[in-house]
Amino acid sequence: MNKRWLIVAVVASYLIMLFGGALLKPGYSHLGQYISELNAAGTPYASLIGWFGFVPFAVLSAALLVAAAPVVPVRGVSRLGYWLLLSEPIAYLGSALAPCDIGCPAEGSVSQMIHNALAIVTYLTTSVALVLLAFTPRISKFMRVVWVAAAMVWLTLFGMMADPGLSEWRGLLQRLAEWTVFGLLLASAWWCITRQQDSGRSGEAMNLR
Repeated sequence: MNKRWLIVAVVASYLIMLFGGALLKPGYSHLGQYISELNAAGTPYASLIGWFGFVPFAVLSAALLVAAAPVVPVRGVSRLGYWLLLSEPIAYLGSALAPCDIGCPAEGSVSQMIHNALAIVTYLTTSVALVLLAFTPRISKFMRVVWVAAAMVWLTLFGMMADPGLSEWRGLLQRLAEWTVFGLLLASAWWCITRQQDSGRSGEAMNLR
C-alpha cells in the first residue's frame, strides 16, 4: 500500500471536518470560534460533526502515525517525541466524546472541564513532542531549528488564543497553530515515505542487474 494515500486521507478528513462542519453551523466563524465549537453541546448537528468529522480525522491521523513509524528516522528521545504526537488524534477523539459547552468557556459543565483539561495537556504534550523531534539523528541543523521554532510558534499561538483580549481572533489563531504544525508533520511524513519507497525501488533495480 502506498502510505502517501493515507496522508491525502488525513488532509481530506481534516478539511471536510473543518469546512464541511462549518457549513452546517449557521453563523459559525472561522475567525472567532474554536474548532471544537463545531461540536459544541446543544448546537445544530453537533453529534454528526463529532462522530463523522472529528472521529474519522482522529482515527486516520493515528493510523498515519503508526504506518509511518517504520520509516521515520527517530531514535531515543526523538522516538518518544514522535509517539507523543498521538496526543493530537486523542484530543480530537476526546472532543467528540467530551464536547465543549456553547462558546467553549473557561468554566462550565463536567464535559467542558474535561475538554479544557484535555486541551491543555494536548498543547503542552505536542510542544514537548516537537522539541524532542529536534533530537532526531542525522537531520540538519536547519531542521533542528525548524522543530524548535514550530514548538515556539505552537505555544505562542496557544497563549494568544487564550487571551480574552484576542477572543475575536481565537479561531484564526488556533487554525494558524494547527496548519503550521500539521503541515510540517505531514510534509515530513511525505518526505520520509517517499524516500523509503524510492530507496526500495533502487534496491530492486540493483537486484535485477
